[in-house]
Amino acid sequence: MTIDPITMLRPRRPITGYSAILLPFTAAGDIDWDGFAAHVRRTAEAGLIPAVNMDTGYGNLLDPADKERVLDLTRSVMGGKPFAAGAFVKDEPGAKFGRDAYLRAMAAVAERGGTPVVVQSFGLTGLPDAEVVAAYDDLGRTGGSFIGFELGTMFAPFGRIYPLDVYRGLLEVRSCLGAKHSSLSREQEWQRLRLRDRLRPDFKVFTGNDLAIDLVMYGSDYLLGLSTFAPDLFALRDRYWAAGDPRFYELNDRLQYLGFFAFRDPVPAYKHSAAMFLKLRGWVGCDATHPRSPTRPDSDHEVLKGIADLLGV
Repeated sequence: MTIDPITMLRPRRPITGYSAILLPFTAAGDIDWDGFAAHVRRTAEAGLIPAVNMDTGYGNLLDPADKERVLDLTRSVMGGKPFAAGAFVKDEPGAKFGRDAYLRAMAAVAERGGTPVVVQSFGLTGLPDAEVVAAYDDLGRTGGSFIGFELGTMFAPFGRIYPLDVYRGLLEVRSCLGAKHSSLSREQEWQRLRLRDRLRPDFKVFTGNDLAIDLVMYGSDYLLGLSTFAPDLFALRDRYWAAGDPRFYELNDRLQYLGFFAFRDPVPAYKHSAAMFLKLRGWVGCDATHPRSPTRPDSDHEVLKGIADLLGV
C-alpha cells in the first residue's frame, strides 16, 4: 500500500481523545484512591474521556478486587458520562483463548456504563489469524460493543501487532467501534487509516503512539498514556486543531518532547514518569508506582521540572 501522508492531512477535524488514567500510589505502597478519583474527574472536566484499568492503570498487575473498585469509583465519578476500561485476561504463554473470561471482564465494564477495551492476552494473540477475527466477532456478538487493541511487545509480552489482513477483518466486526494501535510506527498507523477511510469511515483508529502524537493530523483519534500527564493541555491542543489555530503546532511539539523523554527505554517505566510529573503539578501527593512496575532514576525529576516549565505548568 503506497502512502502519501501529505494527502492524508485532515485540517480542522474534531479529535476524540481518550486518556489512559494513571493509578497513583502512596509511599506505603497502597493505591491512592482519592488521587485516582480526582484525576478521573480532572480528565473528564478537561474534555477527554477517561480510560481506566489500562496499562497506565496497571490493569495487568492489579488483583480482581482492585480492578472492580477502579470500575465502581469511575462509575461514581463519571455519573453516567462515557468512559472506557480495559477488559484484561491474565494468562501464560501457550494458554488457550479465554473466551468466557473475556466476556466476564467485558460485562464488568458494560454493567457500569463503560465501553470495554479488549486488551490482548497470550491466548488471544496466539490464535491463527483467521481465528483472531472470529474471536473478536464472537466477543462482540455475545458481549456487545467494544474497542479493540493492538499492543507492541515493547509495552507488554502478550501484545501483538496484527497483519493488515487481520486488521481488515477487524473492520468488518460491526460491534468493534475502533481499535487502539500501539506499534510506535507511523507507517503502520497510516496504513490502517487508509484502510479505514476506504472500508469503514466510522471506525476509530485510536493512536497509541506516544512518540508521534501528531498522528491526529492524519485522521487518528487517540487513547494515550501520555495524555494522563496533562489532560488539560491535550484538550487545549485538540481545540486548537479543530479551530485551525496555529498554536496547535508549538503546543504539540512541547507535549511530544515530554513523550520522547517519558517513553524512552524501558518503555513501561513511563508510568513512573507520569507519577513524577503529576506530583510536580501538585495533582498527586506521591510519585510511587505499583511495586512490580519499573522505575526511573531520581535525576528525571529535574528534567521533568524543566519540561513542566516549558509547558507553562
